[in-house]
Amino acid sequence: MNIKPDMYKKSIYDINYEKLKEKNIKYLFFDLDNTIIEYNKNHIDDVALNLFKSLENNGFKCIIFSNISYKKLCKIDNMMNIEIHYSSMKPLKKEYKKVLEKYNKDECAFIGDQMMTDVLGAKRNDLFVILVDRISYIEPFGTKIFRFFEKIILRKLKRKNILVRGCYYD
Repeated sequence: MNIKPDMYKKSIYDINYEKLKEKNIKYLFFDLDNTIIEYNKNHIDDVALNLFKSLENNGFKCIIFSNISYKKLCKIDNMMNIEIHYSSMKPLKKEYKKVLEKYNKDECAFIGDQMMTDVLGAKRNDLFVILVDRISYIEPFGTKIFRFFEKIILRKLKRKNILVRGCYYD
């Protein structure tokens, strides 16, 4: 399986959304923790809210697809008026399949900061994937375990000159 993201950017603010439109992408699935907000925060700042409003004004439907708990999500849900899926169990296929029943896979892009959950999960479902750098190094223990394996994968990808952290591409 190809685990290389289709696009790699520093942050969600550096993604060329016009290029996604040209690829007929209409649905943007975002991870939450360390992709949109820091793990230890439970509110979305005005910059991110403005990005989501702008994306929706430009014809995209934004969806949060995250492994976070319902409790944390309730606080965030009040700030955004978008579809949210919590406890998604990424990288397992079950929740992806359930959510993707409503959408054409070819029109979806998944955006996240982790190779082991976001990229692997989306690639296992044959989706367009955008990797972004994590916002913060503060993470729960379970994520740190995934990051350990992520480092191994990234070293192998770097040796093969497939993906190098900090070398962004469209």
